[in-house]
Amino acid sequence: MLKTIQKKIAKHPAIMASLFNLYRPFRGAGIKIRQIDADFRRVQVEMPLTRSNKNIMGTHFGGSLYAMADPFYMYMLMQNLGHRYHVWDQDAFVVFKKPGDGTVYGDYRITAQDLDTITTGAAGGSKVLHAFEADITKADGTVVASVRKLLYIRLKKQFRPQPPVNTQ
Repeated sequence: MLKTIQKKIAKHPAIMASLFNLYRPFRGAGIKIRQIDADFRRVQVEMPLTRSNKNIMGTHFGGSLYAMADPFYMYMLMQNLGHRYHVWDQDAFVVFKKPGDGTVYGDYRITAQDLDTITTGAAGGSKVLHAFEADITKADGTVVASVRKLLYIRLKKQFRPQPPVNTQ
């Protein structure tokens, strides 16, 4: 019953944004989900500079900048692909470009083309590794960090095509 309730809640963007905002690692870093689009293809996040996420240089701690991007591509794919697929983070890479002072923003998107590429690649039962990239920026558009996420996607075993049975 709890799993059923969780699945129903996960389908409501506003509720999920509120739950993400209550998630302790996000609260501790000051990360706020501003919006999750109704089609689960875009998530907007912000993080002000606070005592809790400031590094020794007085700018945003790198781990907090990465946390701004960490779960969202996986979450968006899970919502768009549905229960037939395994979706896991495989790899992540962050390039820090400028010091982050003040509020920073993340805008994470998946496209119809991303979904088509993934479902076509996974249709035969093979794993698909798909990369997503996004920038974390200041309000003026200055890029503070670039994040690259590599996700592993595969049809669950019960949904994979079965090999033909050899009757000879």
